[in-house]
Amino acid sequence: MIQRASLSRAVRLAFTAAVLGATPLRAETIKVTIDNFTFTPADVTVKVGDTVTWTNHDDIPHTVVSAGKYRSKTLDTDDSFSFTFAASGDYKYFCSLHPHMTGMIKVE
Repeated sequence: MIQRASLSRAVRLAFTAAVLGATPLRAETIKVTIDNFTFTPADVTVKVGDTVTWTNHDDIPHTVVSAGKYRSKTLDTDDSFSFTFAASGDYKYFCSLHPHMTGMIKVE
């Protein structure tokens, strides 16, 4: 009886571990607005696997560039660019058309 109870418990634990291990974590999408020559919010903290989406609400084009990491096409009014962060670290970015526009994504 003890062996059967232990086996049953082991099967339940294995099943629970398999189900929990197969459950994907819910990734977030964080929005950054480009307006009046600024990124808002300029500093964002996200988790590995999260996506940041920048949307240009200015009436002139902008870009989103993190040297060696990602680069958007030129974003016209209401265009968006998204990037999913697969590794932790600090990702400084800027607009290549207006280099005074800067921001930071911190990935934990």
